[in-house]
Order: sequence, then C-alpha cells, then structure tokens
Amino acid sequence: MKFGRFGILALLFVPGLWAQSIAGLWDGTIAQSGTQIPFKVGFSGSGSDVKGWFFNGDEKEISNGGTFKGNSLVLNFDSYASVLKLTLKDGELDGEYTTRGKPAPVHAVRHVDHSDANVNAPNVDGLWVLENVNSTKKNEKAWNLILKQKGTELSASILRIDGDTGTLTGRYQDGKFVLSHFSGARAALLTITPQNDGTLAVEQAAERHAGAMTAVRPEEARAKGLPLPTDPTQHTGVKDPSKPFTFSFPDLNGNIVSNTDARFQGKVVLIEITGSWCPNCHDEAPFLEEIYNKYRGQGLEIVSLSFEEAEQLPNPVRLRAFIKEYGIKYPVLLGGETSTAKDKLTSALDWDSWPTTFFVGRDGLVKLVHAGFPSPGSGALYKRDKDEFIATVERLLAENQSTRK
Repeated sequence: MKFGRFGILALLFVPGLWAQSIAGLWDGTIAQSGTQIPFKVGFSGSGSDVKGWFFNGDEKEISNGGTFKGNSLVLNFDSYASVLKLTLKDGELDGEYTTRGKPAPVHAVRHVDHSDANVNAPNVDGLWVLENVNSTKKNEKAWNLILKQKGTELSASILRIDGDTGTLTGRYQDGKFVLSHFSGARAALLTITPQNDGTLAVEQAAERHAGAMTAVRPEEARAKGLPLPTDPTQHTGVKDPSKPFTFSFPDLNGNIVSNTDARFQGKVVLIEITGSWCPNCHDEAPFLEEIYNKYRGQGLEIVSLSFEEAEQLPNPVRLRAFIKEYGIKYPVLLGGETSTAKDKLTSALDWDSWPTTFFVGRDGLVKLVHAGFPSPGSGALYKRDKDEFIATVERLLAENQSTRK
C-alpha cells in the first residue's frame, strides 16, 4: 500500500496510531512509606515483545518479558517475583509495582532533562562517614557514604554492614543535592546539604533506615575519635572455631546436601547465607559465580543456603529465576523460612546480615566471615571487598592440601 505526502501526514494524526508507543525513557515516581520517590525507567518494543528496565547507577535491572496491548503495559521481573502494571492515558502512565505481595502506586511521564550548566555546585566528591545512623539492631555506629560528582550531578551509595543502598543519582538545586532511585528492589530519596563547617547534613527517606544524619570526612572522624563503620570481617563469627560449620538442607530437586558430603572434603568452601528477596544477595551472586568458575579447578566449592518466605517454599519460582539470571552452577540449598535462619545456623555467632559468607579452609574449619556485600555503587570499597574475597580464597587454596579429617 502506498501513501502520498498528505496521506502520511494524515496517518500521523490518527488517534492512537503513534501515541501508543511507550519506547524511550520516562520519569517515574513510586510511593514508598508515604514518600514519592522519583526514578527513571526505560521501555522498548511493542505488543507481546516489550522490555523495561530500572536503573541502578550505570546498571540496568531488565524485565524478563512483558506485553503492551491496547493501553495496558505488563512487565515481569522474575528474579524478584515482581510485576509492573501500568495504563497509558493522555500520554502518562499510571498503575502499580508489586513485589513480595505488596503493591506500590507508580506514575510516569516522558523523560525531560532538567540539568542546568549555569549552576555552580560545591565539591562533595569522595568518601564520607555517616554519623547518627539509625541501625541499633546491628550495633552499627556509622556507615560509609560514597559520593561521585560531575559538575552539578551526583551519585551516592550508603554502605552498611549488610551491603549498600544501590546507586542514587540526582543534581544540585536550591542549595542541596537531591538524589533518588528505584531499582526494582530498593527505593530511596536522599537529600545532602553542604554545611558551613565542612560537614554534610544528610536525610534519607523511604528506606528502612530513614532519618537525619551527619557526614564527615574519614580523617576528621578519626581525629575526633568518632565511631567508624563496622569492619565486615569482624561483625560475625562462629561459636566454636575448632568445629566445622554444619549444614544439611535440600537442593531444589529435594536432594539433601550436607557439609559432610564428599564433594566438600579437602576443599576450600564458601558458605553463603542468602535469599532471593535480598538486593545485596543479588549484588554478591554474580561475583561468587565468577570466582567459582575461576577457582573451582583448584579446589574451591561454593554453597548457598537460601532462606525464603513461606509462600515461596512449596515452589520457589523466584529462587529458580535468581539462579537462572546469574547462571549459578554451584549448589543452592533451601534452608527454610527467613525467620528460622538463626535457629538453623547453629554454628554462627552474631549473625544478622544478608548476605554473609563463611570461608572454610581445607581442614573444614571457618577461617574468616564476611558480613554483607556491596554493589558497584560503593566504588573503591566494592573493589576492596572483591579483592579481599579473592585474596582469602587464594590463600586458603594454597594452604595444606591434605584431605579433611
């Protein structure tokens, strides 16, 4: 079929023909804990072949599949067992995002660039220590605040003992930096206001750790004797270092896997406590798979003990999607409900972080415990933790290679 110039122009104004495309970037908001959290989301495709993605700094959380039919958009994020359902009307998207059975209202409009090259922003780039933190449950007195600045634009990540917030992004406006993100698992709004004394007034909303805090440079914190962030290798231990770390749980095929199995004897073993619901566990999984592929031939084994919600246990579809997404080839065991983890991890001492990794030597004894795991948003601290993991694995592999007693 051929159209003349005027026929093509007429088609452009046919209601719904072109207006129904959702491809491109959108500016969204999601309601969390009474706060509207701004975030960016992208879409591509049409009909029964639609993709969407949330942003976590430079990383993308991409949907596993979706449809856009009529005015209705549905996207599935399988490894979080989450669904985004939106309706397009008058050029705007409205609906909800449901994860772990909890729906949250979402609204989105076409993306608009708000950057202003004429604004001068104070330099806050680098590492800071957050004081006055609201995390008494884990006995933390301070957190790391990692800031990366480019002109008026700023990205940030708060690193706690269990891992970081993911990467929040934003810009300088009206005397403060306003940052936010929603990655499909983590939503937060962060306001950073530079103070005349060189400190930062920091306020976080919608995360579990909401509240007002003060940030100082690490050297100032040390000089004043202020608390420093907890060392992730000193937070958790084992009750009796002279005894093996015991576990015995079924894999996803129902086969019982135990620490006494032949495959673990005389090997260096990383025992990871995880859960497919846990964003920081998603951060650690691809790195564990990477080092498993690299060092398995030298005697490394990894086993994940995954604890899930009760409704996931009869048919752990989210955990299966989690394993598929990261290409995990080491055994993943189903430990039971999250609420039972402390009772079942009888060897652990002061364990309270998701994830936590126990490093077991060739003699079957725990040599190191690392609480939490950061994302790339933690910058140099992310690299530090990865380097420490690798150095510990290589050291343990090089130790006495006699079989376990």
